[in-house]
Amino acid sequence: MVSLKYIIKPKVNQITIQKTNSKLEGEIFLPASKSISNRALIIHYLSGKKLRLHNLSQADDTQLMIVLLKIIEENKGCCQPTTIDCQDAGTTLRFITALLTITPGKWLITGSDRMKERPIGILVESLKKLGANIEYQGKNGFPPLLIEGKKLNGRELEIDGSVSSQFISSLLLIAPSLSGGLCLKLKRKISSLPYIEMTLKLLNQFGISTTFFDNTIKVGQQDYKPGELTIEPDWSSASYWYEMAALASEANIFLKGLKKESLQGDAILPEIFNHFGVKTEFLADGIMLTKTGRIVNEFSFDFTHYPDLAQAVIVTCAGLNIPGKFTGLDSLRFKETDRLTALQNELNKLGFNIVLAGNSELRIQNSEPKTLNPELIKTYDDHRMAMAFAPLALALGFIQIENPEVVSKSYPGFWEDLKKAGLILAE
Repeated sequence: MVSLKYIIKPKVNQITIQKTNSKLEGEIFLPASKSISNRALIIHYLSGKKLRLHNLSQADDTQLMIVLLKIIEENKGCCQPTTIDCQDAGTTLRFITALLTITPGKWLITGSDRMKERPIGILVESLKKLGANIEYQGKNGFPPLLIEGKKLNGRELEIDGSVSSQFISSLLLIAPSLSGGLCLKLKRKISSLPYIEMTLKLLNQFGISTTFFDNTIKVGQQDYKPGELTIEPDWSSASYWYEMAALASEANIFLKGLKKESLQGDAILPEIFNHFGVKTEFLADGIMLTKTGRIVNEFSFDFTHYPDLAQAVIVTCAGLNIPGKFTGLDSLRFKETDRLTALQNELNKLGFNIVLAGNSELRIQNSEPKTLNPELIKTYDDHRMAMAFAPLALALGFIQIENPEVVSKSYPGFWEDLKKAGLILAE
C-alpha cells in the first residue's frame, strides 16, 4: 500500500498578514493547473501510460490522484474491495468513480465527512445506465460507493448540465473506452462550460475525435494516442494576485508562464479585473499586472462558468467598497464548504453588508463597511476562503486567517509567495 503521509501536515492555528508599504511587487511562479493535471492523469492511466506529462501540479488534490491511481493499478482484479480514500478532493473522487466502473476489481470509494455530504447521485445514475455495478454504502446519492468494475457499453445519455461539469468530464474521460462510445445530451443551462471544453481539448490532444453541437457531445470508441503535455500555470491561482493588485495602491506583479491562449476558462481574469483598475500586459514569458486607477462604481457578474473565481472577485469588491450583484453561484453551495454562507459570514464579520438571495445570488449592499473588526477569518477547511481573504490585509492593514495550511489543496506555496511580494506573515 502506498503511504499517504504527504497529506498529513503539522497544524498551524492561524496566520497574520500585514502590509509593509503601499507597493506590491515581485515575480511569482504560479502552481501548475490542477484541473489540467487531474484530467491528464486519468488520460495517462487509460492510455496504458503512453503520455509524458511535465510540470504536474504539486497541489494536494493532484498528488493524491497520483497515489490513488497507483493503488488502483496495484489492486486491479482483486476479489476483496480495495478502499480508495479521496479525502476532501472532489474532482479526484468524481473522476476516479467513473474510472473504477471500467477497472476490473472491487472498490470502496470514500472521502472525508464533508465529501460524504457532497452529492454524486447524477453521476452514479448515469454510470448505472451504462451498466455499471455501483451500490451506495451510506445515504443514497452520496459517497461512499461500492463499485465492481467491468467492461461497459456506451449509449446515449441525458444528463443535467447545470449541476456539476465534473460529472460530465468524468464520463467524457472514460467515453473512448466504452464499447460503442458515448453520446451525452446536456439538459438545462450548462454550468462551468469552460471545464467541459478543457476536457474535450485534452481528449483531442491525445488522439480522440469528439463533436460538441447543440448541447450534444459525441465521443466514439477509440484509443488514446501517445503524447506529451506540459501543464500550464493555474489561472484560478492568479485570481488572488489580481485581487492583491486591485487592493494595493501600487502594483508591479509579474506572473510567470501565463498566456492569453489557454485551456482554462479562468483566463477571463484580465477582462474582469480591468473593471477594478488592474491592467494586464501579456509578455513573451508571462503577464505583468499594474494599476490603471480606473475603477467602476458598481459591478455585476454571472459566475455560472467561472465558479472558482467567485470568492476572489467578491472579496475584491468588498475591499474596494464597490456595491456588487453576483449570480450563477449555485454550485458554490456544494464545494469544500457552503461558500456562499461562508462568504456572507466572514465579510459581515468585517463590517461589510452582504446579503444572499436564494441559492445562486449574493449582493454587496453598502459601499462602506460599518466597522473593520480585526476578527479571525474562518476558512471552513476551504483553500479558496483562505486565499481570497488574505489580500484584504492590503485594504485593512492586516488580517488574521485560521487554518492557513488549507491552501496546500491547490496552491502549496501561497504564503511564501506573499512574503516574496513584500507582505509580512506571522503565525
